Amino acid sequence: MSALPCIVVCLVLVGCMTAAQPGESDLRARRLEMVEQQIRQRGVTDARVLEAMRTVPRERFVPPELLPQAYDDGPLPIGAGQTISQPYIVAYMTEALKVQPSHKVLEVGTGSGYQAAVLSQLVREVYTIEIVPELAARAEALLRSLSRTNVRVRAGDGYAGWPEQAPFDRIIVTAAPEELPRPLIEQLADGGLLVAPVGRQSAPQWMTVVEKTGKGVVERRTIPVQFVPFTRGPGR
Repeated sequence: MSALPCIVVCLVLVGCMTAAQPGESDLRARRLEMVEQQIRQRGVTDARVLEAMRTVPRERFVPPELLPQAYDDGPLPIGAGQTISQPYIVAYMTEALKVQPSHKVLEVGTGSGYQAAVLSQLVREVYTIEIVPELAARAEALLRSLSRTNVRVRAGDGYAGWPEQAPFDRIIVTAAPEELPRPLIEQLADGGLLVAPVGRQSAPQWMTVVEKTGKGVVERRTIPVQFVPFTRGPGR
């Protein structure tokens, strides 16, 4: 009789451990549900983008203690005051870029590396810049472990872009500047698109799509968003 309570306690503990650390099949099921419930039903329809979101393991890009929340409908902290964006926003921005397999893409704000991993399935090359050195190093190691060989990571101030690799067919900015950095627009190829959240932290931010044409630059706002601020190096 005395053994029964012990067995019950053990089962409860095992159940708690399972809930805290979901298995691979459970995570895949959550990923597929995320794409259907959070992304496709909100209007993202590009088949290539949806497949990339189904394939890239978001759980690898969140801190271990947040693994059970990897497919929640919202951003998550990744350290250094930065976040991994809400899955819907990652998919929305990727679709807004209208990428093609031949494209070379610049990302400003590597963060966890998740957005770069999604893009790497869709384009020829991804160049991504992160101002926080430890995040850049962590993302680079993770992307390498996932065999994302077409992604190059640089630690530095993204305001200046990556001039030696310009022009870029597409540019994506994953933190909110108050105004679009002029060097990024200059590094955008003719006919290229840039997608970025723009605005102050204390005011509404808007997802902004910039198209560079032979006649100039055309900007349009799409949806209201809230991103971490675009930061620059010391003294900037």
